[in-house]
Amino acid sequence: MNDPTRPISAPPTSPSPPSRGGSVPWIISLALVAVVGALLFAGGFLARGGSGGSGCAAPDEAFAAFCEAYDRLQSEYVDDLDSEKLAEGAIRGMFQYGVEDPYSGYMPPEQYAQALGDLSGTFSGIGAEMAIRNTEDAADLAACTELSAMCRLVVVAPLAESPAERAGVQSGDFVLAVDGEPVDGTTMEDQIGRIRGESGIDVTLTLQRDDADPFDLTITRSEIELQEVEARIIDDHIGYIALNGFSAPAADQFRIALSGLLDQGADQLVFDLRDNPGGYIDAAQKIASQFIDDGLIFTQESAGDDVREWPSTGDGVATDPALPVAVLVNGGSASASEIVAAALQEAGRATVVGEPSFGKNTVQVWGRLENDAGVRITISRWFTPRHNSVAPDGIQPDIDAARTAETPPEEDPVLDAAISFLEGQPAVGEDAAPTPAGTPSAGEPLPVVVGIVGARPIC
Repeated sequence: MNDPTRPISAPPTSPSPPSRGGSVPWIISLALVAVVGALLFAGGFLARGGSGGSGCAAPDEAFAAFCEAYDRLQSEYVDDLDSEKLAEGAIRGMFQYGVEDPYSGYMPPEQYAQALGDLSGTFSGIGAEMAIRNTEDAADLAACTELSAMCRLVVVAPLAESPAERAGVQSGDFVLAVDGEPVDGTTMEDQIGRIRGESGIDVTLTLQRDDADPFDLTITRSEIELQEVEARIIDDHIGYIALNGFSAPAADQFRIALSGLLDQGADQLVFDLRDNPGGYIDAAQKIASQFIDDGLIFTQESAGDDVREWPSTGDGVATDPALPVAVLVNGGSASASEIVAAALQEAGRATVVGEPSFGKNTVQVWGRLENDAGVRITISRWFTPRHNSVAPDGIQPDIDAARTAETPPEEDPVLDAAISFLEGQPAVGEDAAPTPAGTPSAGEPLPVVVGIVGARPIC
């Protein structure tokens, strides 16, 4: 940063061109200009602290150049510098360019808090699921990197009994602005972060419903608990259970819902893990254990030949091998989803239906920094019970099925393929129906994550 007490001097003017025969004085004058300029520069630099003047302590010799670059920026840059931005840029760069791993990284304070809320299963917001809709070509969401007049932020649905539902938010409403600031030019993740906020504080959404004029709706934020599980009975006997994420309450919610399906007489199961990006590693163990009575679920291998085995917890409610199970996966099924699907597939407890999964076999630990930001660091890799890796090709389905751009929204060819498969399987008899076990008590989740970091589309 420039010292305001230091005089500002203009650069020396160029000397007049030399006359014929005056080459020696000309060379000397040039040399003097260079020497004086260098002395002036060095004097000013050292007066402001020079290299090391900031007190930057290099942890080892490789970081000496970093400290020198920081000191020179502080002493020489023409405008004022923001130390917090410099520090954040250095941390980002360290992860982006120094670590060849897309899953290790820096998360700014707002993003870190939002991600922790998603993993904890609770956050403060209005309780509405959001999406982006391409109003010109519904199938081309890849074109919607930012919100615009074509790529619009739309309410998928307000959560039941949420502030959004009580305030009158409806499915299909377009969000035009948040607290008076237009959403165009931003991302859905940006707006989810803006709509979420402190409980008890109002947020105003500018909405457009159908072709009517826009209107403002003020909603008071409150604590929202994510429901990770959707469950229902299909054709009077097939239990369908979908899991959206492996957050802290996911394992308990899953077991309760699965027990409920069995209580209702489900004799076949469809377990939907499509577009589930993962979450806590212990949630993956507990959920897979609902189907696998004993044996290995997966192994976790860290540096220094450190190997940890994750076995079945032995308290599952759907471990009867006579109970047919179909697991649905696609390219959005990652990490913890792949742990569960691979364990069930290799144990012979389920038939995998759909498309190849994402293909991520690394485990991250998250930690908070002094500025309330966070870092995620890859600490290990996980392997299936047969010591296979899902990276990079993902889990290969036993039965291929997929949605296409031409598939109508109301149709689900992957679910149809699973039901068709189950129709050819003998259903477990009533006498042999598994008996649901009691509801487990909630436990503290491990601070270890197997998932793709990204904002959940719920605000």
